[in-house]
Amino acid sequence: MPSDFDTSDCYTIPGKLALPYTYFAGRVGSRFITTLRDRHKIMGVRCDHCDMVLVPPRQTCERCLRDLSDQWCEVGTRGEVVNYTVVRYPDRHQPRPVPFVLAMIRLEGADTPIVHLLEEIAPEQVVIGMAVEAVFAVKTTATIRDIDHFKPCDS
Repeated sequence: MPSDFDTSDCYTIPGKLALPYTYFAGRVGSRFITTLRDRHKIMGVRCDHCDMVLVPPRQTCERCLRDLSDQWCEVGTRGEVVNYTVVRYPDRHQPRPVPFVLAMIRLEGADTPIVHLLEEIAPEQVVIGMAVEAVFAVKTTATIRDIDHFKPCDS
């Protein structure tokens, strides 16, 4: 609340609110996640009409709106950094201690980038166009974090 907000006639009770829920990633998202978890493979969907491979996969082509739910294809675990940012502010919801790099990575065989952690390199050494590869998590979680991070590699 702003410090100039008058609370003299407000009755408040401090407390916490917990809302249990179950998130369903949908048919397409679920297949993407379970393939990561079970096979350590990254899948996309192909729109033959637009000649595009979308990663992460989605139900519908973003250009022509065709249904892509049965147009699966495997893409590479290597790719290139197309953009990135260095996260420097600490927050309890962050996946890593700061500073860390979030990169947009276009995987081999994909036309759209995926956003993920880039590690095993100092943030000031990251450059657009650098070759990277996926490092899969040892302990699976059935989330996008089954790719633990990406790391630099020889192209």
